[in-house]
Order: sequence, then C-alpha cells, then structure tokens
Amino acid sequence: MTSRFLAGLVAATGFLLMASDAVAAPWDPGAFFGGGSSIGRTTVDYRVNHRPGTVVINTSERRLYYVLGGGQALRYGVGVGRIGFAWAGVRRVSAKREWPAWNPPSQMLRRRPDLPRHMAGGIENPLGARAIYLGSTLYRIHGSNEPETIGQAVSSGCFRMTNEDVVDLYSRVRVGATVIVQR
Repeated sequence: MTSRFLAGLVAATGFLLMASDAVAAPWDPGAFFGGGSSIGRTTVDYRVNHRPGTVVINTSERRLYYVLGGGQALRYGVGVGRIGFAWAGVRRVSAKREWPAWNPPSQMLRRRPDLPRHMAGGIENPLGARAIYLGSTLYRIHGSNEPETIGQAVSSGCFRMTNEDVVDLYSRVRVGATVIVQR
C-alpha cells in the first residue's frame, strides 16, 4: 500500500489496517508517525489575562500554550523559526486544513530550487496531518514529518508540532481565535 493511500484511509476512518492484521487497529498517531517529541503535551498553571481558546506561542521557550481558563493551559512543544526567520505579533486563525497540500512560497523556492512546486497532503508532506493558518501570512501552526525537530529553531517561520499534538490542538482551536507570538 502507498503512503498516500494509508494517509487517506487513516484520515477517513481513524483506523489503520495492515495487510497482516486480521482486524483494523485503532489509530495511534504517535506510533503511526514514527513517535513523537521528547517534549510532552501537559496541562500547566498559566495565569494570564487571555480568553480561553487563545493560543500563545513563546518562541524563546519553544512552547505553545492553549489557554483553558481558570489559570491553566495546555502546553505543547513546538519547533520555531531559525535565526532570521523568527517573528512576533498577534494574528487570528484564518483557516484550518486536514492533510493540507503544500506549495512552497516563492521566497523559499529561491533559497531551495530543488523543492517541489506542489505536494499533495499526506504522510510525506512537511505540513503533516493538520495546518492552522495565521491570518493572511504565509505562516502556519502545522504538523511535521520530522518530529525530532520539535523544540528546535529550524523552520522558515512556521510553528511545527508533532502530528499527534497538532491533531489535538486542531480539535480545540477555532477559526477566529487569537494567536499571540512572543519572542
């Protein structure tokens, strides 16, 4: 079976059927995507004056906080922009996509002419399982097919999460939510 077929099967059914399996097994994103980051998702004390549902990304900590309210937040590990690509500001979630396609922006293609001009969504796509778009920018919070980069500064300005974590965040965050990026 091809990886694109498997990605579609998992996305459509939530189950992964291997040729050697007699029955479908529940989808385990951590195992399916080759494991996760050593930075685990956890609930933490987080006393801020932001509304529940707000996302705060602290690039120096390399952590993303999803504000729950009541002085708590879910904390996730993220990969951030490398030197020269880090940014800060306030945006709103403008769109969300499952298994997004990827079209590298022209600036990236100038730096890396070897990149494909288009890549369909799927396991091999660098945007991973989900993408959360930030306003009208080129930046996104997205999954990654390189979970070992979580906690590092290696991207061109986007925020990478493990596929397991981005699926969790995607289910929580709403279009229109505020995203605060701090250095």
